[in-house]
Amino acid sequence: MPLTPLRPGVYAPTMTFFNPETEELDVPTIRRHAVRLAKAGLVGLVTMGSNGEAVHLTREERSTVTRETRSALDEAGFQNVPVIAGASENSIRGTIELTKEVAAAGGEYALIVPPSYYRGAVGNDETLYDYYTAVADKSPVPLILYNYPGAVAGIDMDSDLIIRISEHPNIVGTKFTCANTGKLTRVAAALGAVTPGSPLAPAQRTATVSKPNAKHPYVAFGGIADFTLQTLVSGGSAILAGGANVIPRLCVRIFDLWSEGKIAEAIEAQQQLSAADWVLTKAAIPGTKSAIQSYYGYGGHPRRPLARLSDAQAKSIADQIKDAMDVEFSLKDKA
Repeated sequence: MPLTPLRPGVYAPTMTFFNPETEELDVPTIRRHAVRLAKAGLVGLVTMGSNGEAVHLTREERSTVTRETRSALDEAGFQNVPVIAGASENSIRGTIELTKEVAAAGGEYALIVPPSYYRGAVGNDETLYDYYTAVADKSPVPLILYNYPGAVAGIDMDSDLIIRISEHPNIVGTKFTCANTGKLTRVAAALGAVTPGSPLAPAQRTATVSKPNAKHPYVAFGGIADFTLQTLVSGGSAILAGGANVIPRLCVRIFDLWSEGKIAEAIEAQQQLSAADWVLTKAAIPGTKSAIQSYYGYGGHPRRPLARLSDAQAKSIADQIKDAMDVEFSLKDKA
């Protein structure tokens, strides 16, 4: 089957929802959430990322979440919304096996962080290059590099290394959760990243070669909603951010304003988004789920040992993001 192209726009690393009593997967809510985000204008979803609590799930559960997300999107008419899945192990062999499981579950791309458990041995350019290219050689799905120093013992791939790794034809993008816009600028320029407003934007359905032997245009993802507009200014392609679980339409609005050349309005929207996203960032997964519960009527709690918020804490988060949520719902009314 041909790949669903990765388009410029907003992507969300989706939350995984659980029964509040048993902590078993809440599949109906997982499906409901995926469809809500697609209806809000998101152009791709990521399962089993950091926000999806992949480290708390069994491999069978991870496959279930990806499979149900893909199925829900298809049944709701969103076949053009690709599903990317986290697929990171510390060994090359284990990571390749996970990419095969992603493909079997309906995922079309795999998002992979560097190995980090043996930080002293693997945290160098040659080992990381060998890791990614060996996985890319055997993976049945294209790879997206995930540069997230906070999750991998501080390993922070520089632009030279990312560009070098990305010469592999089965590597099609990078998520910059390092929030280094200079790095994003260099990588996007060197690899000809697709951008909003280019001939590839948003209705494009066929891959265009942007680097030697490429199977797909390169996608440079900003990794935090806090720098959505900055990603676009830096020549980036898309935003892949946890805040889009809660405030997806406001994220999309920034892309729309940028594409329309309404820069002052885009700056104002980014200010609104950044204020709310900082609240969610500090509150982490428990706070993001509580915000979804407060404003959409579902969300629940993370798996322990992640904390469950008190009613007072949940109310405080909801109150702090109210201004952004008012904008979010006003955009829904206009849709």
